[in-house]
Amino acid sequence: MSNIAYPEPRYHGDKGEVNAAFRPADTPPDISSPGAATHYLATHASTGGEFGLYKVDLGARAAGAQTHFHKAMSESFYILSGELELYNGEKWVTGREGDFLYVPVGGLHAFKNVTDEPMSMLMLFSPGAPREEYFEQVAEMTRRSREELKEFRVRHDSYFEEDFDSGL
Repeated sequence: MSNIAYPEPRYHGDKGEVNAAFRPADTPPDISSPGAATHYLATHASTGGEFGLYKVDLGARAAGAQTHFHKAMSESFYILSGELELYNGEKWVTGREGDFLYVPVGGLHAFKNVTDEPMSMLMLFSPGAPREEYFEQVAEMTRRSREELKEFRVRHDSYFEEDFDSGL
């Protein structure tokens, strides 16, 4: 007999429900900017907070995100196409099509596209968090004061090394 334990049931009906959500591949991105596009595949709202899944397309030489960590959620990266430099908390590694990086809660990480080609990836946050506001406002917040940017990041569970003078 196996010692595998499943989570406690959360659905208690005797028959299944019709409640799946389909998103066609040709759905336009939810956010577009020069050099980047983000598709909200499954949001905190649509999954009841279970997870958030986003398809992110980065253009050539896109900056990505500097070293940071999250206190409330893990983050995973799955490379669909192209290459992405990923910082795993210890060193930079090159992620290519099919590569996967899991960053547990509290794990330092960063990413950037250093190539002359675009790339595409899936980003998974677990549990789900309302990341949409972060994605939609982060560019604007980088034009504000350092303190406003730090407060914005912390409100969105993003603790960047550059925001803390004495380290982490």
